[in-house]
Order: sequence, then C-alpha cells, then structure tokens
Amino acid sequence: MQSILPGVISICRDAGAAILEIYERNDFDVETKDDDSPLTAADLASHRAIVAGLRRIAPRIPILSEEAERAPWSVRRDWQRYFLVDPLDGTKEFVSRNGEFTVNVALIENNVPVLGVVFVPVKNVLYAGAQGDGSFAFVERDDDRRDIRTRDLASRLNQGEPLTVVASRRHGSEALKTCMAKLEAHFDRVETRNMGSSLKLCLVAEGEADFYPRLAPTSEWDTAAAQAVVEASGGKVVDTGFAALRYNTSDDILNPHFYVIGDSSYDWRGVLQ
Repeated sequence: MQSILPGVISICRDAGAAILEIYERNDFDVETKDDDSPLTAADLASHRAIVAGLRRIAPRIPILSEEAERAPWSVRRDWQRYFLVDPLDGTKEFVSRNGEFTVNVALIENNVPVLGVVFVPVKNVLYAGAQGDGSFAFVERDDDRRDIRTRDLASRLNQGEPLTVVASRRHGSEALKTCMAKLEAHFDRVETRNMGSSLKLCLVAEGEADFYPRLAPTSEWDTAAAQAVVEASGGKVVDTGFAALRYNTSDDILNPHFYVIGDSSYDWRGVLQ
C-alpha cells in the first residue's frame, strides 16, 4: 500500500499543474452541474490527469471520481479496494481565486481510507498519510517535508490556550450554531478559523486546529483523502454518534454529518452529547 504513495503524490502534483494552467488564465468558463455545483475546465483537466496516472501505476484498482460517471452500486458493493478521487475540491474557492482548493486522492480498503494525498496547487503544499503498520503523515511545503501529528488538547488547555475550531467559509447551519454553543459553554476560550475545501481536516492533522464540526452535506470524495491524513496523524473522523466515518457502504455517496477530532483521548462525548 505505502509503495504506491510516491506515485500518487506525483499524480496529484501533475493534476495540480493542469489546474494552475487554467487558473492563471484571465478568464475561464464555469458550468453548473445537476446538483447546482460549479464545474470548470480545471476540474476536468485534473480528472483526466489523475485517472491516467492511477491506471498507469495501479491498473487493476477501480477508480471512483467526482467527475466521472459513477459505477452502479451492484458493481461498487463488491469493491474491497478502490481509489476515491476529488480532482478539484473547492471549485467555488477556485472560481473566487482565493487559492483554498485541493486535489484529493484516497485509497479505500474494506471501507476504510488507508492512504490519502491532499495537494494545494497555489501554495505548493502537500499533505499525505498512510495507515496500518508504521502509520505516518507528513506535510511538504516547497519540497521541505516534516512529519505531522495532531496536538494534545488537555495540555494546551492546562497552559491557558484556547480550543481552536476550524469551520467552513460557506456552510453555516443551525446545527453548527448549537454545536458552537456547547463548545463555548464547556471551554473557557474558543477561537475559530475559517477555511475552504478539505484543508479544514488538514489543519487538524497538522496540529493547527483541535476540532472541525461538519454539520452540512458532503460527499465521500470530499473527505476520504484528508481523513486518511487525519487518522494517520493520530486523529479521528467520526459521525455525530462517534462511529468512524466509512466509505462505499451503500448506494448513497453522501456522508453523514461528522466531527474531525485532533485529540481522540479527550472526552468529546461529554462535551457534545
């Protein structure tokens, strides 16, 4: 499994280059998909680069990409191993030109994201993680690599530091307001950072944030790669009943609402339930 990681990293960088070629144009067309989400030529260019690369390095492993026709459940339910791809996560961020969009590629085994790569083309930042024996996660910034771990919340609180919560720029909800009220009632200080795309999960993985509540719709390709990074770095991604987020368990590719937790030893149940 880990042997294919260098190849996946190279593929994500190639896809990022294809995205930037379009991003740097003065203008580009934006279409609207059936679910009212935007679609650009960059989404499709990244998709083509990723699919071609994955078929080259692992031709026997199926691919499920946001920008391709989805294999029917009668076929997918027998997949024990497959790639799950979001060629451009954060298309709205791409269109608004804030740089907070990513290329996401995950390897799923028996419903678990065991390997993930998240690449931020504009910033040349790449997150990667692999689970199992010898789990590891790292971030590369301008080719400078360092290992990453989630941070110890209890020790930070004892030092008077705040709980850091990362939230979406675009997806507030009454459920999120209720969650934030619970956090503010429990912790002396709560700071919030807003971020687009799967970078929110990566902030938790890197130890830059403690908690990310996602209480709005997402699809499986939005989260799988970053979940692999979070869990390889010591964190957890769980639904609101605290069951681990799993993939390809039904025809529906929508995730339940979920929490991204940095310090999994902290009593989050006591705080949120």
